[in-house]
Amino acid sequence: MPMMKAAVFVEPGRIELQDKPIPDVGPNDALVRITTTTICGTDVHILKGEYPVAPGLTIGHEPVGIIEKLGSNVQGYREGQRVIAGAICPSFTSYACQDGYPSQDGGCACHGYKPMGGWRFGNSIDGTQAEYVLVPDAQANLAPVPDGLSDEEVLMCPDIMSTGFAGAEAANIRIGDIVAVFAQGPIGLCATAGAKLRGASTIIAIDGVDERLEIARRLGADVTLNFRKVDVVDEILKLTGGRGVDASIEALGLQSTFENALRVLKPGGTLSSLGVYSSDLTIPLGAFHAGLGDNRIVTSLCPGGKERMRRLLSVVASGRIDLKPLVTHQYGLNDIEAAYDLFAHQRDGVLKVAIKP
Repeated sequence: MPMMKAAVFVEPGRIELQDKPIPDVGPNDALVRITTTTICGTDVHILKGEYPVAPGLTIGHEPVGIIEKLGSNVQGYREGQRVIAGAICPSFTSYACQDGYPSQDGGCACHGYKPMGGWRFGNSIDGTQAEYVLVPDAQANLAPVPDGLSDEEVLMCPDIMSTGFAGAEAANIRIGDIVAVFAQGPIGLCATAGAKLRGASTIIAIDGVDERLEIARRLGADVTLNFRKVDVVDEILKLTGGRGVDASIEALGLQSTFENALRVLKPGGTLSSLGVYSSDLTIPLGAFHAGLGDNRIVTSLCPGGKERMRRLLSVVASGRIDLKPLVTHQYGLNDIEAAYDLFAHQRDGVLKVAIKP
């Protein structure tokens, strides 16, 4: 049986490289040979045991690769073609998908809904931190990579770019809005870029690392605030004359950032929450205006599917955004445990790590 290397979740605190069989290809699948993938903050939640997955599962959900083999039903693609697939790879046949919520795809279950069910790679099926990945419902989920774009240029499309942009889209940003983006990790940086593309006139980026704030400026932030040096709530309220921002985006998943995102929001504004939370949240009564402030709190799981990926690839190809600076480190798949150690402990200015099988 042909074998491949894969990063496998063993138990909390332990992901290791193992040999696994190369998957068989069903009629609706595609086998993709991975050329580049990466590690996500969600993978670190899995590593720490904060998000449960089955032992033995291959981790990872951000694939760039080449079609190795196509299922008999998959049309419009060819073997040898460079492709990406979204971290969210819905079936597009469930009730949830046809109701406009493909990220919550519950498949053939009675109601067709499952929270985060569209996220299959590294969650419910084997993922992308391997030499090969099996893409289900391939005709709905594979997107060809335009000629001339490198793996590093498109590596953010499957998840980070899609998620950050989803945060800006869910925030209902209108031309001329003032927007605050809390946390400038990879997703927050993409949310900052998304707010710029949506037409925000003033974007306020918040983080505790000056180097990340500098990247935020390059991606569209007009004002940067280091929460280690200033009271960001006071500063934002001063900047807006006490009015508050039209929209705030929370991109970390902490009680403190969620609270601050709510405290700076104008009455009638929208808080777009992207963070992955590991404990219960408490809503501060004053910032919530006793529930009478006409505020919206919206959560998002990034959309998937080939049309979403095509649009993101088009943004990259047009030169509207350059996310290559987010790829700060590169490791071979054989060294993925060291890559996890670097990324999980946020050493050496790491943002995203390119993993090359």
